[in-house]
Amino acid sequence: MNFLVTGGAGFIGSAVVRYLINHTDSRVAVVDKLTYAGNLNSLRSVCSDPRYAFHCLDICDRESLTKVFETFEPDVVMHLAAESHVDRSIDGPAAFIETNIIGTYTLLEVSRNWWSTLSPERKTAFRFHHISTDEVYGDLDKPGDLFREDTAYAPSSPYSASKASSDHLVRAWMRTYGLPAIVTNCSNNYGPYHFPEKLIPLTIINALAGKPLPVYGSGNQIRDWLFVEDHAKALYLAATQGVVGETWNIGGHNERRNIDVVRTICALLNELAPGKPAGIERYEDLITFVADRPGHDLRYAIDASKIEHELGWKPQETFESGIRKTVEWYLVNREWWESILDGSYSGERLGLGKQA
Repeated sequence: MNFLVTGGAGFIGSAVVRYLINHTDSRVAVVDKLTYAGNLNSLRSVCSDPRYAFHCLDICDRESLTKVFETFEPDVVMHLAAESHVDRSIDGPAAFIETNIIGTYTLLEVSRNWWSTLSPERKTAFRFHHISTDEVYGDLDKPGDLFREDTAYAPSSPYSASKASSDHLVRAWMRTYGLPAIVTNCSNNYGPYHFPEKLIPLTIINALAGKPLPVYGSGNQIRDWLFVEDHAKALYLAATQGVVGETWNIGGHNERRNIDVVRTICALLNELAPGKPAGIERYEDLITFVADRPGHDLRYAIDASKIEHELGWKPQETFESGIRKTVEWYLVNREWWESILDGSYSGERLGLGKQA
């Protein structure tokens, strides 16, 4: 099968590409604009494989996208390209509207036009897989509540509103034009190759440098943490075995308060990186509570029973096993994140100080 993966140089996208190359016989074409979060170093382990190809382009560029479709002839489009950082969406929402809404519209139209040219057999087999977030649902009020596939949308930030819009576009193209599409909504991902402005890698990297570990408000915000490699496996199953028109929520069954996540990382670093920066007795001493972000959702949690029952997927990593693997990866792969800090990678130079 031919998989076209948009945003394939990003965090989740690169995990999907590595999975496809390492665990299937599929050909993979990556489409990525290489904005600040796109990093070709995340694809270094697979870039020499003859089944892999890379195209640096904006998904809003209809002409260039069309050429890729015509030359690569995809069987599956996995759409992961998105602006995804809530803080950035608050500071500058325009890029989120452009990429997440206009970009998704453009990709849908190019996909629809390509799909319409296929033979009946290939037309039936084609899939447009839209990868989205649990943040489209807003937050949960009661401790026992969970996001389900039929939970009403109530986005809180420009980011989540733009992703909700893109979800609606995909379903409209399926209903109006018959485009064979599926949608997945995931909880917070973590793991190797995570961009350093997000909470978990930011905490690891700042701690190693003896810098403050910023925690919003009281740190009582709760997230359901999903190891990115578990997510990649779920996405492949959904794309290849999922029924057209269905939605699956993908979660890690790992609810944790942000403050507890940070403290867990500090405890692991005390064990795995005992040579602390000068003047630091415990990494936990670096925790610094900062003003909360506007409209900050308090709790996300996913009911992932549908994908388990229908597709046989469930996460392999517990939070304890996954976070240990993550901390160990950042300790061993300093070159990857140091190239981001000094601006020598494929994205822009920036000062890091915000969290997921």
